[in-house]
Amino acid sequence: MVEKISSTIEDETGLRAMAIARTLAQSDEIQNNIGTPDGTSYIQPLAERTRLATGVEYIVVVDMDGIRYSHPVEDRIGKRFNESDLVPALANNEYISRAEGVLGPSVRAFVPVKVNEGTRQVGVVVVGILTPTISFLLRTIQTELYYSLGIGLLVGLLGSIFMARKIKSGMFSLEPKEIARLLEERVAIFQAMSEGIIAIDTNSRITVANKEVQHLLNKTNEEIVGRNIMELIPNSNLPEVLRTGKAQINSQMYINDTAVLVNRVPIRFKEEIVGAVATFQDKTEANRLAEELTGVKAFIEALRVQNHEHMNKLHTIAGLIQLEKYERALDYIYDLTEEQQEITGLLTKNIFDHSIAGLLLGKYTRAKELRAELIIDHKTRLRELPSRLETGDLAIIVGNLIENALDAVRLVEPARRKVYFSMYDQHDSLSIIVRDMGPGIPEEKHELIFQQGFSTKGSSNRGLGLFLVKRYVHLAGGSITLKNLVDGGVEFNIYIPKKEDVNITNSEQEGEK
Repeated sequence: MVEKISSTIEDETGLRAMAIARTLAQSDEIQNNIGTPDGTSYIQPLAERTRLATGVEYIVVVDMDGIRYSHPVEDRIGKRFNESDLVPALANNEYISRAEGVLGPSVRAFVPVKVNEGTRQVGVVVVGILTPTISFLLRTIQTELYYSLGIGLLVGLLGSIFMARKIKSGMFSLEPKEIARLLEERVAIFQAMSEGIIAIDTNSRITVANKEVQHLLNKTNEEIVGRNIMELIPNSNLPEVLRTGKAQINSQMYINDTAVLVNRVPIRFKEEIVGAVATFQDKTEANRLAEELTGVKAFIEALRVQNHEHMNKLHTIAGLIQLEKYERALDYIYDLTEEQQEITGLLTKNIFDHSIAGLLLGKYTRAKELRAELIIDHKTRLRELPSRLETGDLAIIVGNLIENALDAVRLVEPARRKVYFSMYDQHDSLSIIVRDMGPGIPEEKHELIFQQGFSTKGSSNRGLGLFLVKRYVHLAGGSITLKNLVDGGVEFNIYIPKKEDVNITNSEQEGEK
């Protein structure tokens, strides 16, 4: 501290010396007489008056040869100034230097003397001021220092007693051993949980993280407590929960290509948000069960629709037989068999996923039940799902798009009750096209139809299908576009990349909720 005070004093002293030297360097009396034979008679009195008035140790004026024209010791006037730190000043530089002399340490300011409007240098003004030593400063503040230390010791003692009582009360009067045991129990519980747990403080720095989270982040051998959450999970929404104070339940996101369900809640203490905590649950097992359930539902729906349709067809065949139209009955049976075999063979051969194949077969029969036609492109293929797309997600996308298209053509004339579907499984992407010949969608509603709860059909139970479609497409890193057709109707185009080169941010996922 004393060294800092000494340095501050030296800096202030240097500025003071520099100001005096600049004033003298601009004096006409010095500028006009420096370098002249009798210049000393004019410069020395001025320098001494200034030295006595300002209290500096010495003022020395030299010409370009280093000859002194003023000095507190008159015997040195006319002699050469041999200090090495004069050389830069003779080269038209002003500066402050520190020196150790007979009387002690000093600060010296060097300022060039220039004439002809500053174009020619004729000499240098040197102003020196002694600076106090550290021992002198200590002797000066010794009494005040002891007094301050005494007061500080007393305040510290009283403060420590108060803080000890305050801390004891804040820790529910627990002893250190009891606190340590509770901490060990809490850590053991966190580490034993199958769900990942991670908590942050108000600065978004991780305060708690169990082994399951480290496993999800592939940071098993690294210490992640104390690091910023955004460094490890760039798409985390925990800072937003910290800012808004609103919990986010059952959100879906990807961590290192693993789909997880996340619950995020703020941590409150005395009505103040002091952090946020998130729990992560691997969605793989849940997805597997969902895929099985989705497949079963698809087949059940297909069987239900097929049963209804087949009853109608059997009634038609029975009627033809009763009317003794045997040839027409046979032709009708052959047509039905051929059509059914064709669509079943197409889906069985080209769609590897039985759940999606069953879904398409059910929608095909559903279209017939609605007296519409679902045209499945013969080039439709599905050999491999994109890495970020599950079977259940694809079933939701395809099922909702086809169902919406069938709804769109229900009320148009029979010739336009057609829905076109194609799915192209390429090397690096999966493309889906659904086109209908319905009334179309107004341009101003192209963005609104993907919002949750919005529906063009005026029903409170609708407005969820396309919202889910867009949500799962974005979760898979894909894009969805739609356009109105020239002849009426609308076409949906979905593109989902297979390579994991698309950064999915959690804000995008949350924006679809």
